[in-house]
Amino acid sequence: MRAVIQRVSSCSVIVENQIISRTGPGLLVLLGVGAGDAPADADWLADKIAGLRIFEDENGKMNRAISETNGEMMVVSQFTLYGDCRKGRRPSFVAAAPPETAESLYLYFTDRVRGMGIRVQTGQFRAMMAVSLVNDGPVTLVVDSSISSNR
Repeated sequence: MRAVIQRVSSCSVIVENQIISRTGPGLLVLLGVGAGDAPADADWLADKIAGLRIFEDENGKMNRAISETNGEMMVVSQFTLYGDCRKGRRPSFVAAAPPETAESLYLYFTDRVRGMGIRVQTGQFRAMMAVSLVNDGPVTLVVDSSISSNR
């Protein structure tokens, strides 16, 4: 699994001109599920993201995790994170998981994060979404479970 994580002051998701979810301060997680990913990938990624110390402490140092800030997490499905642009001009998405597998692991991931006591909002799986955010910092990171040596 692959995630682009952005620390945000706020974010929202719009589908068909309706706001379907919004958050205040916390994280926006664009989540891609790759072919061959399993629940162990979602477990590792959820633990990693929830534990990342990327929020400022009282001294202005990035030293606090989302759970320590009472922040929220917006999780948006993003199969295009598995787009391969090395050949030609049209990305290939063969490395992305099929929609049924991706949705199952996406939901598993969000349930896992909720189980840690973090408030989670979501986009709408397989929908055309408009995602708005106010990037805080900006702080943007990429985390990929397939290159983890800790699993």
